[in-house]
Amino acid sequence: MQTILGAGGAIGTELARILPQYTDKIRLVSRKPVKVNAGDELFAADLTHPRQTDKAVEGSDVVYLVAGIEYKTKIWENNWPVIMQNVINACRTHHARLVFFDNVYMYDSQHLYHMTEETPVNPSSRKGAVRAYIAKMLMDETEKGELTALIARSADFIGPKSSILVEMVYNNMIKDKKAMWFSDAGKVHTFTFIPDAAKATALLGNSSETWNQVWHLPTDQTPLTGQQWITLFAGEMDVVADYNIIKTWQMGALGLFVPVLRELKEMAYQYDRDYLFDSSKFETKFQFKPTKPGEAVRQTIKALQGSL
Repeated sequence: MQTILGAGGAIGTELARILPQYTDKIRLVSRKPVKVNAGDELFAADLTHPRQTDKAVEGSDVVYLVAGIEYKTKIWENNWPVIMQNVINACRTHHARLVFFDNVYMYDSQHLYHMTEETPVNPSSRKGAVRAYIAKMLMDETEKGELTALIARSADFIGPKSSILVEMVYNNMIKDKKAMWFSDAGKVHTFTFIPDAAKATALLGNSSETWNQVWHLPTDQTPLTGQQWITLFAGEMDVVADYNIIKTWQMGALGLFVPVLRELKEMAYQYDRDYLFDSSKFETKFQFKPTKPGEAVRQTIKALQGSL
């Protein structure tokens, strides 16, 4: 049995599509799970409740923690440590291996220009501090020999769901509006293509030499700037590549009308400097070639327009 905790989100859905390559027993866990494959087992659970989490994990060989929670700092601080502890306890009890899908918020802001698995952990935001804390919780258990686990770490997403590129670029262009970008569109920013991330996460969970370490998920390292990403979308959509820049100081004021901007303000530093995510470790190990930016943009737009 392989179990997805947080099924239904961008990664959870794609991961569920991939896992039949490895197992015919897939359990999807969320508050309101929905089948992706005909044979999926559905299990409704709230991961902040220890008993529900334990029951969700029971019988699993591999567990994927890909849950997303509301993008508010206080909710992250209150809930993420509880969720991680509940999942660790359940996996220890039932001898399940754990794959935790993570992001880069905990990395030192002065090292974003070339992020590897060895980049210093030194968060500069409250959300980053939460991610650093729960990642340490997990790895401490592996070091004690109490748990077999790994961290699958991704850069920002490109894909039809949960993507800054969709929210700020595509959704504006499709309405004949200018795209938006944070801080500085002249800075490099790499993005992980969601289908690549899901394929790689499944591969890590079904390999024997991947455990008890951190893996960067495959991400093309073409050093495109924000302006170049906007131009790629504009070219595919046959519109003018016009855009506006949202400065950090503006995010607080605009947050009165668009609450997520208030929550993103502390993460704006990721857009005022180069942000290059290096997945060479994974690519070398598995001979995996990440999807190129142009193709990722084409597939993203095709998926979005197919859902209209």
